[in-house]
Amino acid sequence: MFTILVVEDQKNMRESLVIALKRAGYKVTGVDNGEMAIQQQKEIGYDLIIVDLKMEAMDGLEVLSNVKEINPSTEVIVMTAFGTINSAIQAIRDGAYDYITKPFHLPNMLSVIERALEKKRLSEKVNNLQKGTKEHYKFEGIIGNSPVMMRILNILVELTNSESTVLITGESGTGKELVARSIHNNSPRSNKPFVVVNCGALPEYLQESEFFGHAMGSFTGAVKDKKGLFFEAQGGTLFLDEIGEASLSTQVKLLRFLQNGEIRKVGDNKPVFLDVRVIVATNKDLEESTKNGVFRKDLFYRLNVIRIHVPPLRERKEDIPALVNYFVNACSHKLNKKIPEISETAMSSLLNYSWYGNIRELENVIERAITLSKNGRIMPADLALQESLFHDSIDILHDSGGIRAALAQQERKTIVESLKKFAGNRKQAANNLGISTTTLWRKMKEYHIIPKINYNVENG
Repeated sequence: MFTILVVEDQKNMRESLVIALKRAGYKVTGVDNGEMAIQQQKEIGYDLIIVDLKMEAMDGLEVLSNVKEINPSTEVIVMTAFGTINSAIQAIRDGAYDYITKPFHLPNMLSVIERALEKKRLSEKVNNLQKGTKEHYKFEGIIGNSPVMMRILNILVELTNSESTVLITGESGTGKELVARSIHNNSPRSNKPFVVVNCGALPEYLQESEFFGHAMGSFTGAVKDKKGLFFEAQGGTLFLDEIGEASLSTQVKLLRFLQNGEIRKVGDNKPVFLDVRVIVATNKDLEESTKNGVFRKDLFYRLNVIRIHVPPLRERKEDIPALVNYFVNACSHKLNKKIPEISETAMSSLLNYSWYGNIRELENVIERAITLSKNGRIMPADLALQESLFHDSIDILHDSGGIRAALAQQERKTIVESLKKFAGNRKQAANNLGISTTTLWRKMKEYHIIPKINYNVENG
């Protein structure tokens, strides 16, 4: 049975509401001031608190703030007169579930109470499921209570005894490698190697040699035998990130391996059979790539056995507070600094930001904010969010007359800025952009970006 505390300084109103709620089947207590309510919450802890907004000594907003500090999961309903609705709206912003104006009809109050308790019931179910899942399985770092993240956790649980090939899709920075590691860590192969390779970071002419190894003398510079990444992953898992950047010749050999577990070193006709699970990830639309002829259809069907889509952060903003707390603790430890407090205005800025760089961008923003923050408190200025870039793209769209041209112009601008930031170092610029050096070089040619030995940030 859920417990309810009624905080109302008018005796008749308080007693009438307590009696009505008891008749409705709830376990209810009433108090006549905020101080007693806070003391009761500390000692007993209620599932729901119904508090009058206007009271002597401590008003409803103060009670709300203290209640949420003691136990954030306690739901709060604010009662208010018609003339103080603005304050009630502020209460919702501060964490109240809802408000109801006085005088109210009992059925309306009961309806609001039931919805508030149903929200608490579902939240507890999700929290218990996630806690139990993470205690039983090794899902460290996968953070979030949003419905989509819970679905991903459920899929990961189902995969614990599976050997199937997995295709992980999603934008850069969403945590695809983290998902792949979780699959490996909870599989029967967890005590075997987990080998990560970024296909886009390898030039096409080196991919086959790096993946499958080569025989001594197979090409100029092959002065000795090389095992290759598949050999390193023997018995474990090979994670191929940015699989859409794999060359067609590499795709042929990967397909052969998926079909019968066979690989051949470059320059060696002798087949070798290996036991390796393959997990791949991409930020590209592979189905579209098959239509364009840059990705083999037969390989796509072999890879697309189980697909997990990791959504962008802007589509699961309810996970941001938990991610922020995680990164604040992790980055503070990394930088050997005292864990700072996040101001309400800073958290609001984080929740309202678009996060086109996803979780990777959030982590970088938090690390920078911890470095710059003063007095142990992170303020909006410490975040240095660049939302203005979005407005710039809108201006470009109007000027150019087309969305493709607008996106291309914005992409070119971002690439140039990244190259300037890292003094022309393409590897560092590519890492900063979340793309491969091969992709960066192709984009530079496409947008006629002429490389210089040094980029001057001020003069361009």
